[in-house]
Formats: sequence, C-alpha cells, structure tokens
Amino acid sequence: MSSPFFMKKKENPKFAKKGKNTAVLKRKADGDSGGKSKLRAKKPNSKHNEEISSDSETESPVVPRKRHSKEEIDYEETPQEKKLRLAKLYLEQLKEEEEDKAEEDSFETDLIAGRLQEDVLEQKGKLQRLIAKDLIPPDASEIRVLRGHKLPITCLVISSDDKFIFSAAKDCSIIKWDVETGKKLHIIPGGRKGTEDRHVGHTAHILCMAISSDGKYLATGDVNKLIMIWEAETCKHLYKFTGHKGPVSGLSFRKGTHDLYSASHDRSIKVWNVDENAYVETLFGHQDAITGLDSLSRECCVTAGGRDRSVRVWKIAEESQLVFHGHEGSIDCIQLINEEHMITGADDGSVSLWSVNKKKPLCTVKQAHGRHGDAGLEQPHWVASVAALQNSDTVASGSHNSQVQLWKCGQNYRGLQPLFSVPVSGFINSLKFSSSGQFLVAGVGQEHSILGRSDSSLKWHQLMEMNSRTSPLHYVGSMVETKRGQEWDLCYSS
Repeated sequence: MSSPFFMKKKENPKFAKKGKNTAVLKRKADGDSGGKSKLRAKKPNSKHNEEISSDSETESPVVPRKRHSKEEIDYEETPQEKKLRLAKLYLEQLKEEEEDKAEEDSFETDLIAGRLQEDVLEQKGKLQRLIAKDLIPPDASEIRVLRGHKLPITCLVISSDDKFIFSAAKDCSIIKWDVETGKKLHIIPGGRKGTEDRHVGHTAHILCMAISSDGKYLATGDVNKLIMIWEAETCKHLYKFTGHKGPVSGLSFRKGTHDLYSASHDRSIKVWNVDENAYVETLFGHQDAITGLDSLSRECCVTAGGRDRSVRVWKIAEESQLVFHGHEGSIDCIQLINEEHMITGADDGSVSLWSVNKKKPLCTVKQAHGRHGDAGLEQPHWVASVAALQNSDTVASGSHNSQVQLWKCGQNYRGLQPLFSVPVSGFINSLKFSSSGQFLVAGVGQEHSILGRSDSSLKWHQLMEMNSRTSPLHYVGSMVETKRGQEWDLCYSS
C-alpha cells in the first residue's frame, strides 16, 4: 500500500543512525533468498534500497529501482524549497503581468496624451487637420438625390452621430431622413397661414434650424418670428419661444450644452435655456438684419450682419462684441472652422477667412464662383452658403451658378486655394459637413432661401474615407426623379 510505503520513508533517518550492519544481519537471518539479494546487500550506497526491500514481500530487480528513484526526487524537495520554488514562479508571473500592463499603460498614455493635446489645440483654435490634399472630384453619377419638400429647401442640419439629416423648407415642413437608406423617418407637415392656434408646427417659411450636440433637441425658426423646439428622436413638439420682432434667421446650440443662440432680422441676438424652457438675455449691435449665426463650445457666437457689412463676435458672459469689416457687399452666410477662425460669403461674390484676433480678413477670394451676364454688364455669382469641416483645412461654398466649390485653407488659414467644384443643379441655399467628415450635404432650390417660390430637391454627397491619399470625397448611388401629383418621389437607378 502507498501509505505504509511513505510512512517508512519518514523513518529512514532512524535507520541511518543505527548503521549498515543491522540491515545486513537481518538479511542473513532470513536465509538464502537468492544471489541477487546478497549482491545488493554487499553494494555500497544501497541504504535506501535495503530499507525498502526489507518491508517488501516480493522484490523486483528493476521496477522498485525506477519507482524509488522518482519518489526520492520528490522527497528531496523540502517544504522550504517548495515554498521558494513556488514563490519564484509567482514572482515571474507577476513580472510578466506587470510588463504587459506597462506596455498597455504606455500605449494608453500616448493615446490620452495625443487626445489631450488635440483638445488643447481645439480649445485654442489652433487645431488644423490637413485632409484637403486627399480629396478628388466625384463623378456626376455618384450624386444621391432626396426629394420630399414641395417648395425650396432653406436649411438643414446633420445629427452628431451622422445617422440623420433634418431639412426644412418654404412649405413650412420638416423632414427627418435616414442617411444610410435615404428614407424619410418623420415628416412634420407645415400649416396654412391663419391656423397658428390649432396647428402644431410652423405656418410660415422656415429659415433656420439647429440640433444640439447630444442629439436631444432640434430647434427651428421661421418668418413668423417663432422658434420651435422639438425632440429630435421622435420629432415631438416640446416648446415655442417668442420674443423676436422679426423673422428668425439664425440658430445655434452651444456645443456640449442646451444653451440656444438665436438671431433675427430685428438685429438682435437672444440666448435661451432649452432645458428650463427659459429666455436668458438679448444682445444688440448690428445695424441691419442678421443673416447668419454660428457657435462652438465657447460661450460666444459669431454673426453676419447682412448689409451692414460687418461680422461680429459676441462674448455672451461679458455682454460685449468685436466688430470686423472686409466684404464690399451684404454678408449672407457664416460658419466657424474652429474656435478662432471662420469663413463668410457675400453677395459681392467673395469668400473670406477670418481670425477672431484680426479686424480684417486673413484672406479674401473675389468672384469665388465666377461671373454671369452680358458682356460689359457681368455680375459675380453671389455666395449663398458656406460650410466648414471643423478643425480641418477644408471648406466649401455654394452659389446660384449650380456649383459646390471645395477649398483648401492655407497654413494658419492665411490663404484659400480652389480644389474642385461639384455640379449641382439649382440654387444652393445650405451646406453642411458631417461631424466625422464622411459626407457633405447641400440643400438646393431654384432661388435664394428668402426669395420667391419654386420646386426643390435635397442633394447629399457621400464622402468615402480611403487609406491612401485618394478621394475621401465620393458620391454614392445614382438617382432618377419622377413626379406623381404634387409629391416628389425618389427612385434609385443602377
């Protein structure tokens, strides 16, 4: 049995003290048990073999030797040695784990450091990602067209996750589109004039809209001086803000908050807290109707003053403003590139880059979209919309020459170089880049957003990211439009 075997092992030291003669005499007293046993008794250094064989009924010349050899190795490791060996293994394991963890921590630290550095540059308005060099013009067949509004589209926004587009038009309607499928998810119909008391929604031309950075709220402003607040996910109506004395022409949520800035033809800027359904304050300064407004994460906004030919930076907390001049005509659109740089477009056909630290433009391109008219009576195509891919060197402008023009900003935004133009039939009233830079959207009609009436379409352009320096700008899908009754349908063509 194994238990007596190991118990005898524990008694080996006692046998060692009694000497070798005891084992030898016992072996002789048993008589002649074979030559092999006698030979073993005479061999030197056979103490352990003798002790094992003295308690064995049958003795094998081969098997006991092998089993004994194995057990002898196990026996020679004392508890202290075993503890030491296990401690060394544990320490080696800990060392390997710590080395792996150190590598992961180092990698994560580098990522965090890089992200923090980008955040600091972004807050300072000095972050400029160079991606314009990777753009190439798309094919005309790669344009995707979405139809749904009965009158010209005046404004649009894209959700921060790039999944949805919201568009509004002179027919007073709002449509929520799915970017991936191009389908309408929600339609908020417009109402007729005089039905304001019973209709939930707009009953006058919608001129502007904004969506909060977390995608919770959608805000829209119309010619009737009203601001409507909607739940962006369900398009459910929440609040109605009143207070402006003229058409609401600009809206923007402060990034990371639910503070809403609004601009109007009454030449005022108002601040609202949407969470509290509350008005905060009003700022004055422009000498003509305000035509555009934008903001980012700082507690300030920028505005275009139309025919007062000024651009203003409003410091909300200080209730102060900075005034900039540079265009020769009415400034109709404005967009921030980062916290300290912006782009504007005017009806004199010029596009300008600005810094909040300079009272004059850093760069101006005159006749950015060319000229039109009879010889000797040419007039520049006036710029109706601008867009900027935030914290990058890429901007875009739209006009009534049926072209979306892509531009590359020079180093430190001190120059504008034309990249290429994309043919888009109609008057480009609104342009927006997606947050990720994956696509660009254009709202197109046959007239400016505050003039006349005509049929309209919404065109959106898909940007495909490439690993190499080929085009991230590609337009996906080809569309054919048909008309049934008074609704415009969208048909895909292969």
